[in-house]
Amino acid sequence: MAVHTVATPATPSQDAPAVDLGPAAALSCRECGERFPLGPVFACVSCFGPLEVAYALPTGAPEALRAAIEAGPDNIWRYAPLLPVPADVATRPSLNPGFTQLVKADHLAAELGVTGGLYVKDDSGNPTHSFKDRVVAIAVEAARAFGFTTLSCSSTGNLAGAVGAAAARAGFRSCVFIPHDLEQGKVVMAAVYGGDLVGIEGNYDDVNRFCSELIGDPLGEGWGFVNVNLRPYYGEGSKTLAYEIAEQLGWRLPDQIVIPVASGSQLTKIDKGFKELIALGLVEDRPYKIFGAQAEGCSPVSTAYKAGHDVVRPQKPDTIAKSLAIGNPADGPYVLDIARRTGGAVEDVDDAQVVDAIKLLARTEGIFAETAGGVTVGVTRKLIGAGRIDPSLTTVVLNTGDGLKTLDAVAPTTGPTATIRPDLDAFRAAGLATS
Repeated sequence: MAVHTVATPATPSQDAPAVDLGPAAALSCRECGERFPLGPVFACVSCFGPLEVAYALPTGAPEALRAAIEAGPDNIWRYAPLLPVPADVATRPSLNPGFTQLVKADHLAAELGVTGGLYVKDDSGNPTHSFKDRVVAIAVEAARAFGFTTLSCSSTGNLAGAVGAAAARAGFRSCVFIPHDLEQGKVVMAAVYGGDLVGIEGNYDDVNRFCSELIGDPLGEGWGFVNVNLRPYYGEGSKTLAYEIAEQLGWRLPDQIVIPVASGSQLTKIDKGFKELIALGLVEDRPYKIFGAQAEGCSPVSTAYKAGHDVVRPQKPDTIAKSLAIGNPADGPYVLDIARRTGGAVEDVDDAQVVDAIKLLARTEGIFAETAGGVTVGVTRKLIGAGRIDPSLTTVVLNTGDGLKTLDAVAPTTGPTATIRPDLDAFRAAGLATS
């Protein structure tokens, strides 16, 4: 089948899905609002704005919908009525990600001076140990609906592994593309599932440009690029973080949430998820603040926010937080809008602060975060110190991946406390008996 990137406008008779993606009714341009039939497209033909999924969401009593969700499986498919997936999605081959822990981080709260309740949404518990399993699971259902045979992506590492694993489970071929200099742990994890893994000489933005060219070439026939031509569906997977956080807090929204920013899609979709929960009556309509977190060595959105700009100027990445190293973030302007609308902010921390924050979270809560988690914890600490995050309010911090994937970041400053002879005198001499 042909792979399209620009959509054709929908007529009234077309504004119903030709494929079964549950409550998904159409694609809608985020800029001009024009609607299009469901398909493997991501750009508006009229204004070239990004497309996102529009829904015919459930109606009826919120209590009944809450009860149905709570009776569902312990993964993202409990929210199937709110996602672009068929009703029988839970019966299909899938990694079944989601419903990861929301950890009440009392020890970290004490370190940071938070009195209103601090939580870490720890997505390292997903099947390939990052939040990317959520978005890929949704993209797989779109790929099935549109008849694709190969799953692909451009990736800074975590997505490559998630696509490889999901394709293996679902019976797709996979071929994924990464920058040539990724952390070795992420390279191995992406390759082990048996699909094709291709290193591109350059950074993530170079990889993404290559994938966009491949989509428009006959070589890309039958390929579903989860974060390009399937991006409208893929992005919806991040809403499940919003749903889970609200449900795990007792069906209420956090006062404040800190989210890492790479492309910016995760932050925008969490905001979309919160708004949907309010519209459905599942949570109380109350203010919440969204904060974006970037690494200083790749901080185009933070830079624009601090300068008061609406345009995000691309940067060349230079940071240990490679999973966030997207110098030209597609959703950057929307991140700015959301941070300003909700009264949040976008901030950054340097590499040394990232490492220190990884160790802080590990020491206080037993959670070993990858570098992106170090960014969110580091930014949270920085914003509390600057008076931007109110320590008396309920705050959620996202950890989106497992520290075992980014060992190089902490290895130079982490190791044995002591190396001793195997006898008690040596142990006493090392001063460890009373430490």
